[in-house]
Amino acid sequence: MPDAFGLAAIVTKIALYLGVLTSAGTVMATLLFGLVRTRGLTLAFAILGSFATILAFSLRGANLTGDVSGMTDPEMLGLLWNTPVGTALLLRLVGLSLLITGLFMGRVGPWLSVLGGLIAIWSFAHVGHVYSRDTILLDIALLWHLLAVALWIGVLTPLKRLASSSNTYASAADVGHRFGIIASVTVPVLIIAGGYMGYQLVGSVSALIGTGYGQALIIKVLLVGGLLGLAAANKLRFIPALRSGDPVAAKHLSNSLSGEWLFILAVLSTTAVLTTHLTLPT
Repeated sequence: MPDAFGLAAIVTKIALYLGVLTSAGTVMATLLFGLVRTRGLTLAFAILGSFATILAFSLRGANLTGDVSGMTDPEMLGLLWNTPVGTALLLRLVGLSLLITGLFMGRVGPWLSVLGGLIAIWSFAHVGHVYSRDTILLDIALLWHLLAVALWIGVLTPLKRLASSSNTYASAADVGHRFGIIASVTVPVLIIAGGYMGYQLVGSVSALIGTGYGQALIIKVLLVGGLLGLAAANKLRFIPALRSGDPVAAKHLSNSLSGEWLFILAVLSTTAVLTTHLTLPT
């Protein structure tokens, strides 16, 4: 069981994942699908990601000293700054700053925001278990995995908003259909990249079953399975029904998207435990 600093680190990591992936994914979805009224949502999650980035860095300092003084200790934070943790901090803050700046610019703004989101996502390749293995293939797998996750998360709230009003049912059906086409590529990429990383990090069936890390990974896979089930219902039932003009399908779609959000929160929480509290099998 993690101590108080450990619990704080897990909660902060969840906020970090939510902030970076949702803001980056929303700007990607906005550009891909021509979404409107997404600036406030994107800004809120980008700010969350920025605060979580700084807090996560400070908590690393507390972890070094063993008490809260490490969160503001210049010597400890200076040591961290000169490690990959400092590099990740810089990339996230630069990326999220570019993302936020792009929200208030003209024609080039969306592209600047996407660039910022990509930089912020890239920061995750500089720390953590994948980084410790120091292999290019794992880094590439992680980046593709995170990009697919970000786009999925980024489209959920705008799509739910469209499905919640009879005035935008047609737009919801169109965005849902177009996302389904893209997801037919990105979801297999997500699964393959995630499977490859899991295999490389765990290494054996015995480690998968017999270690805390492996057991948490099994829980994550089961949660992703539930998420895929809801997504399949959207793609195969609710979106086609909505495209054919069935207004009841909009309510089913909206409820299903809420369910997807719950599964995503559970997946991100499990991932935070994996990357913050648990160690890789030896």
